[in-house]
Amino acid sequence: MMKKISLNFDLINKFKNVFFPFYKSKEVKKLFSILEQGEPKNKNVAMFVGGCVRNYILKNVIDDLDLATVFTPEEIKSKFKNTSLKVIETGVEHGSVTILLNNYRFELTTLRKDVSTDGRHAEVKFTDDWKEDSNRRDFTINAIYLDKNGKLFDPQLGIKDLKNNVVKFIGDPGKRIEEDYLRIIRFIRFSIQYDHNTLESSTINAIKLNLIGIKKLSKERILKELLKILSLNNFLNIFKNQELKNIFLIIFPEFKNLDRIKKLSYLSEEHLLRIDTNMILAILLIDDSDNFLYFCHKYKVPNLTKNKLELFSRSFKEVKEDKNFFKNNLKKNTYFLGKDFLKNLSTFLFFENKRFKYKELTSIYKDIEIISVPKFPFDGKFLKERGFIEGKKIGLALKELESDWVENNYSLSEDNINAILEKVKN
Repeated sequence: MMKKISLNFDLINKFKNVFFPFYKSKEVKKLFSILEQGEPKNKNVAMFVGGCVRNYILKNVIDDLDLATVFTPEEIKSKFKNTSLKVIETGVEHGSVTILLNNYRFELTTLRKDVSTDGRHAEVKFTDDWKEDSNRRDFTINAIYLDKNGKLFDPQLGIKDLKNNVVKFIGDPGKRIEEDYLRIIRFIRFSIQYDHNTLESSTINAIKLNLIGIKKLSKERILKELLKILSLNNFLNIFKNQELKNIFLIIFPEFKNLDRIKKLSYLSEEHLLRIDTNMILAILLIDDSDNFLYFCHKYKVPNLTKNKLELFSRSFKEVKEDKNFFKNNLKKNTYFLGKDFLKNLSTFLFFENKRFKYKELTSIYKDIEIISVPKFPFDGKFLKERGFIEGKKIGLALKELESDWVENNYSLSEDNINAILEKVKN
């Protein structure tokens, strides 16, 4: 008997923290008023940097609020000590703390310069020099700063690259990659997001020469960066540059089903809402082999995600064996698996099977939606009234009743019930 489950894929959260122009918000003003207390009037104590600045320039939704600051974590904690704001030590050893203010998260990181690197980590030294801080960053478009008044500071000429859709390493690409080999995977992410057509040959060559270095990285760091790639709204851009796609598959050979993702372009918003990173992983990994298990072991995938993939794999095999899974047996499967999971499973099958047409997916969604599944009418109290005492036999009796109840179209006669209970008792 199929085991009833309540495990669902989380829907994509479409709602982002956004205020635009964000630097004029009351939250930003309060943050800076605290940072500037006791400091010279014209001192530039902090500036926004990274994704929020890029999104501001491109007029996109702003979600991450990262700042670079001249203050050390200890100095920041001291400044916020007597306020009502919460300070979280998110990475003090790297110079980072997070301030929570009216449900917004501001991550502040001390200006830094690299002292030494080994391809995995950098030993850094705090500085108060903004240009030095920009020199250690990976890409020109990641070294654009914005002050509290909306003035941009662009020491690496990243604004021009951003507007021209160019992802460019700061300085020599080979040297920057050798400092931290994760930058290869970050380059893939940024290129998918911003630049999928004009990759410089010198950069591609530097990446190819240094691919072996990825083996030095921890699997946790690789997985974290990979999930950022898979969560990109424009992930399909990976197909616009063959070199980029090839490098991605060299790093992640388990994604042999990558071409399945092309069918994303057929989906309506209703179906796209079900495509989160776990679903993308299922689409890329699950087939008739143990590919997904190998991937989960290799990258130490969290159990919650692994369990979801295992459930999809089992259900996928059942669907292939049962031609009536979404037809005659749909009501039964809806009872055991739930409507949300069945919708997700049918969405997965749309990607897995080249012959699975979009109109079939839409039809299955409608069939699932109109099905009404009754509530299982028996429980432990009912069995105790029939002479059962607390113990394993109650659980066994409920399973037998449920199995027969479903098989008999959600109905059992009194004779059926008595026969099942007598069988379990004896």
